[in-house]
Formats: sequence, C-alpha cells, structure tokens
Amino acid sequence: MAHPSEPEVLDQALSGIGVDEKLLVSILRKSHMRKGCSKFFCEDERQFERWNHTAIKSLKAEFKRFKDVVVLSLMHPWERDARLLKKALKKGPMQYNVIVEIACIRSSDELLGARKAYHSLFDRSIEEDLASHIQGSERKLLVALVSAYRYEGPKVKEDTARLEAKAVLNAIKNNDKRNAMEDDEVVRILTTRSKPHLKEVYEQYKKFSDKTITEDLEVELLLKETVECLCTPQTYFTRVFDAALRDDADEDAKKALTRLVATQESEEMKGVATKFEGKIKERVKGAYKDVLVGMLEK
Repeated sequence: MAHPSEPEVLDQALSGIGVDEKLLVSILRKSHMRKGCSKFFCEDERQFERWNHTAIKSLKAEFKRFKDVVVLSLMHPWERDARLLKKALKKGPMQYNVIVEIACIRSSDELLGARKAYHSLFDRSIEEDLASHIQGSERKLLVALVSAYRYEGPKVKEDTARLEAKAVLNAIKNNDKRNAMEDDEVVRILTTRSKPHLKEVYEQYKKFSDKTITEDLEVELLLKETVECLCTPQTYFTRVFDAALRDDADEDAKKALTRLVATQESEEMKGVATKFEGKIKERVKGAYKDVLVGMLEK
C-alpha cells in the first residue's frame, strides 16, 4: 500500500475539529511540505508562495480550541459565566442564545453567582448592560431571564400549568398580530416559573395543540431556545452537538460545543454526548479531543 503524500498527511492532521498535534509534529521538519498544499499556501502572480489568509485564520482557530476548553474548565463558574455573558452581549444578536443558555440552564444560585461576578468584573450589573445595549422585543425577555431567581422545589400546580399553557398557545397563535416574545404573560411565565412547572406547561400545551411549543416557535428562534433550555435541555444539547460535528460546521457552532462541554455536567448532557460518541471520535482531533472525551466521561 502506498504511503500518503505529505500534503495528504497534513490535511489529515488539520481536518475536523482541533488539530492532531502528534501527526503534525511528525512531518513539520520535512522539506517541501508546502508544495502541493494549496489549501494553506498558494503562489501569486509573481510566483511568490504565500499563505492562504482564510485557511490560516481557520488553522489558528483550531489550535486555539484546546486553550479555550481548558481555560473555561479552570475558571470559577461564576466568573466564567459572567465573561461569557459580557462577550455575547458585545457580539450582538447572533450570540444572544448564549445569554439564554446561561440564564435558563443554570440553577438559581449559579445564575445569582454569575450576576455577582459580573458586578465585580465590570462595575455594572448584567441587567443594566442588557437593558442599555439590546433593543426591541429581545430586551424584555433577556433582562427578565437573567434577573430570575426561580423556585427549585418539586411542587407543581397542574391546574395553573394548564391555564398557562392555554395562555402561551393563544399568544403564539396570535403571532400575526403581535410577536409572542412581546406578550407580557409569555414573558412572565417563562421568567418566573420553576423548571418543573414549565415542563408541565410544555406537556399541557401538547394537549391543546397538534404540535409542541418549540415546534410552534420555529420562526422565533430566541424564544424557541428559551423554551428548549428550560423545558427540554436535551433537545438544545442535541442541536448544539449536531451543528458542531457536521462537515460544514461554522466557527460559532464549534465554539458552542466547547462552551457546552466545559460548562455542563448534567446527566441530560452526558446522555446526549453518548449518542454522538462515534461522531466525536471521527471529527475531533488531538489534545482537544482528549480533553473533550475526558470531560464527557467524568
């Protein structure tokens, strides 16, 4: 069997998520490694061999992935979440799902801790920053979500959950008149009720509609992600893993996987990760893979 060429070995080391450092080191000192590797290097009109800026930028991101998962894992959870919230706010609407993820998946005490850390790190409250930087219907929902301190006991009132399921259904069905995210009752229910109560609301909703709440919210992604994180976090985790492990995954999807693995230790998350075990071993490389697999097996 013919041995693979150096460009083929290089491509193998750098394809997927992360970098196969051992394979890369084995070929770094060999001469003419750049020849034929048009993915990373190309000749200009003067026959000058220069790097492909886009490919090199992507390569740097893959090397950085290991550092990111280690740093996120080592930071105090409160500081980590505070910094993630600040970064998401700076990035804008495309990263508001990170705010939803932290506000909805963390426990009440964990979210309170992140708010305290935000005070110490940035001399402002997260509520203040959200309210001053976010416009439109997202502001009311996100400010209320990060301000929540939910009851975490097991008690659920089924009659109340049934009534609130009807209220949510009416708001969603009248979406052509007003965005469901702007409905005061929807915001009140999602930002004040306990997670067991909201899961009951989710179940009751299915009795009044031929779809689930999330299926009825396909066009309102932020509200859909809020419901997923509160009621069916395993669905949210599955979407993150699936998006990150695709061949055409973008940088935001890969970062979401790093963030999720470094910050989540729930049984629901581990159950989802088990389903993607084969894909992780196939797509993820090097030290980043070792850390990822190790954290998922804890």
